Amino acid sequence: MPDTLEPAGGGRYPSDMERRVAVLEQIARTTTASLERIERRMDASAAEQGADFRWLLGIVLGGFTAKLGGLGALFGVMAHGFHWL
Repeated sequence: MPDTLEPAGGGRYPSDMERRVAVLEQIARTTTASLERIERRMDASAAEQGADFRWLLGIVLGGFTAKLGGLGALFGVMAHGFHWL
C-alpha cells in the first residue's frame, strides 16, 4: 500500500477525497456552532460578574460611608464619575 495521496485510478484526486472533505466540513460546522454557544455563555457570565462587582462595591462604599462619613461619599461620587456604578 503506497504512503502517498496520489490517485490510484489516474483521476485528479484520490477516490475517497470527497468523503474525507465532507467529514472535515461537518467538523467545521459543529465547531462553529460550539464556539457560538461558548461566546454566548461567556457574554452572559461577564454581565453577571459585572453586576456582582457593582453590588459588592456598593456594600463596601456603604460601609465606608457609615465609618468614615464624607470619605465614603467621595468614593461613591468617584465611582459614579468613572462609570463603575
